[in-house]
Amino acid sequence: MKKEYDLSKMKAQKNPYAKRLKKQVTIRLGKDVIDYFKGLSEESGIPYQTLIDLYLRQCAHAGKKLTLDWDSAA
Repeated sequence: MKKEYDLSKMKAQKNPYAKRLKKQVTIRLGKDVIDYFKGLSEESGIPYQTLIDLYLRQCAHAGKKLTLDWDSAA
């Protein structure tokens, strides 16, 4: 193995699997939710958007259902 490699002549290639891994969406989140995940981000060193994705993935895999209580939301 060489100690150094000349990578200047290499052509950049996009990851052919990137589109299958994640999809960009627009979502509106409450400021309190964003602040919560940004706080977790500072503690863990993981970007807050990644933390939100991990949490939602965990909920989806567990089949977690949301309980809606409209009377107490007022």
